Amino acid sequence: MADMSPYKIKMPEQEPYVRNKNFDEVSFGYTAEMAIAEANRCLNCKNKPCVSGCPVHVRIPEFIALVASGDFLGAYEIINQTNSFPAVCGRVCPQERQCEGKCVRGIKGESVAIGRLERFVADYYMQNGSKGVKIAPANGKKVAVIGAGPAGLTCAGDLARKGYKVTVFEAFHTAGGVLVYGIPEFRLPKKIVASEIDGLKKMGVEILTDMVIGKVLSVDEIIEMGYEAVFIGSGAGLPMFMGIEGENSLGVYSANEFLTRINLMKAYLDDYDTPIRKSRSVAVVGGGNVAMDAARCAKRLGAEHVYIIYRRGEAEMPARREEIHHAKEEEIDFKLLCNPTRIISDETGAVTHIECIEMQLGEPDASGRRSPEVVPNSEFILEVDTVIMALGTSPNPLIRQTTAGLETNRKGCFVVDENLKTTKAGVYAGGDAVTGAATVILAMGAGKSAARSIDEYLTQKQ
Repeated sequence: MADMSPYKIKMPEQEPYVRNKNFDEVSFGYTAEMAIAEANRCLNCKNKPCVSGCPVHVRIPEFIALVASGDFLGAYEIINQTNSFPAVCGRVCPQERQCEGKCVRGIKGESVAIGRLERFVADYYMQNGSKGVKIAPANGKKVAVIGAGPAGLTCAGDLARKGYKVTVFEAFHTAGGVLVYGIPEFRLPKKIVASEIDGLKKMGVEILTDMVIGKVLSVDEIIEMGYEAVFIGSGAGLPMFMGIEGENSLGVYSANEFLTRINLMKAYLDDYDTPIRKSRSVAVVGGGNVAMDAARCAKRLGAEHVYIIYRRGEAEMPARREEIHHAKEEEIDFKLLCNPTRIISDETGAVTHIECIEMQLGEPDASGRRSPEVVPNSEFILEVDTVIMALGTSPNPLIRQTTAGLETNRKGCFVVDENLKTTKAGVYAGGDAVTGAATVILAMGAGKSAARSIDEYLTQKQ
């Protein structure tokens, strides 16, 4: 009989006034007793709506049933059959819009805490499970993967399980993509990412770093090296800006640069000398998870005042509800329904203020979102010394500029068919390089789909 409590088991976490001064993980995770109690809230529905909400189709009721029985390692085996990075997904997936958003328990209360249970199972396995991996018999075929982010690593892992010799070409000096350069330590500890990647290496996946494809090698040169298929999972790392006055002032960052300096280049650690601005007052422009991450990082670096400036209301913010909640708890000041108009600097070119104007929501746009409109004569000024633009990203143009026959759309994203085939024979693409900036789990889903398509393609070539 399921526990019919309408509320999730609360996950312990650091107090807000403590955690906004450190980069330790915010949430401590479930204990075994908490996990079993939460798992017992699952109704084990026959039609499994939660599975339909998962981009990688984790067999959710099955793993939760094993958690309820105390078989945590068995639960991990179920998850790992479709999800190569459960410790990551349990922490950063937007479950409220995916698996938990489909949960029947959410109709009359809170959904089952699927993400928290996935995190618990993955962490339990890391501490107590066997670190051995099964290596599939080699099939004699080589596949190249460009980009060691969520899409590329998932594709590589799925192909390795089918016996392919997979080489991943990564532009940075560390594998992980957005998992290591974008998501802060307090949301996703880097030792967890490293552990997940280590599992792929044990399966035989080769990861070559400092390989900027389009500079060091071209896609055509990779194919000439004997790789029979190529998957492009290079992400979307090119930041967007507003084009307003003063945007080139000293103290204006893209969120990508700001977070890369903190996360990948370890600026948050005292024993690293990575240059980064230690600010007194910071404005972060944007309303997504990246904006929340940048604002919360700025607070932890010592800023007294951190503002989130977003041109719509809280209900329209694309960030996870949990991230918005945590940011508010950590004393981030939300300036909603307003938009920057110019950045003001002093005689040295350094930021001193940001001018904004109030907005109001008008009629819905083509996507169904209500369009923001300017409120006349409503300008106001905030005193800040740093501005961080978290407005989204687009794919870097380097690969498309150096590869003939590879079609992209007006946003610079690769054009693919339903099987993720690009317009160049033998070349596939997925994740943010195709969709523009999206979520980790959607990129992983694309990686799985591409691996399946590549396997079908190369099998048919025999």
